[in-house]
Amino acid sequence: MNERLARVERTTKETQITVTINLDGTGIGRFATGVPFLDHMLDQVARHGAFDLQVEAQGDLEIDAHHTVEDIGITLGQALSQAWGDKRGLRRYGHAYVPLDEALSRVVIDLSGRPSMAYEVNFPRARIGDFDVDLFREFFQGVVNHAHLTLHIDSLRGRNAHHIIETIFKAFGRALRVAVERDARMGDTMPSTKGSL
Repeated sequence: MNERLARVERTTKETQITVTINLDGTGIGRFATGVPFLDHMLDQVARHGAFDLQVEAQGDLEIDAHHTVEDIGITLGQALSQAWGDKRGLRRYGHAYVPLDEALSRVVIDLSGRPSMAYEVNFPRARIGDFDVDLFREFFQGVVNHAHLTLHIDSLRGRNAHHIIETIFKAFGRALRVAVERDARMGDTMPSTKGSL
């Protein structure tokens, strides 16, 4: 069985990012991004996706967190794409509903090879602590564009902004876990009638 590992480094004038992922891990996460709330959310992806995920980042946080958060999404997307390879024998599709108290979110993923995102999330406030909630969309768009996947994120209900985004990251991890699972019934075939993804 081939190991599904990747390590990607991305360096720009604004950020230096390193992402390491093992799709067949046990949910171990290590994060040092300089953005504590994002570290907390990335830990949800690792734990609920059962991925071993390490993210290290240095960015121009003296300006704001935008470049750092977006570039982490880009680098994570690149790492995912490398780790799953040509996608032969994978389930391809994954979805998850996750509640947290009054909040409920749904995430649906297709490892389609085509970057596309539908993001229907309304937050009751603009910030969670010091974190600008608009940056979550930038993070997921970075993942989508560089992992070349289709991603639908829907916040179905919720009043607490922290609960809303935590359900989204947990559901993202769980949906991704299903999509990248090896499907024994597929064998080594491509999960597409086109023969490629």
